[in-house]
Amino acid sequence: MSRTSERVLRRTRRKRGLRRRIFGTPQRPRLSIYRSLKYIYAQVIDDVAGRTLAAASSRDADFAGQSRCNRAAASEVGKLLARRAVEAGVTRVQFDRNGLRYHGRVKAMADAAREGGLQF
Repeated sequence: MSRTSERVLRRTRRKRGLRRRIFGTPQRPRLSIYRSLKYIYAQVIDDVAGRTLAAASSRDADFAGQSRCNRAAASEVGKLLARRAVEAGVTRVQFDRNGLRYHGRVKAMADAAREGGLQF
């Protein structure tokens, strides 16, 4: 088995374990992130109703950052998401890191979302 497929399998396993415990409710929706090699995406999801309450990504037109794939960009996405979530009436969320390590871009986005008014 190649190293890449091993890494993907481990992340998938971590993701399944997290999703078993984390479930978004209307009172406390789930903040889910996805990190690709070029962009970072984040959504606030109500799993009961099955709808997205707020979303932001480094591909948005509102995104003002220079680069779209570094920590500064992730921080801008976190601030943008927090602003949109607060406008939608959401202040408390459950953080779903999607099997990713809480490190680098993921941590920068989470810290910026906290500074923007989200509690998790």
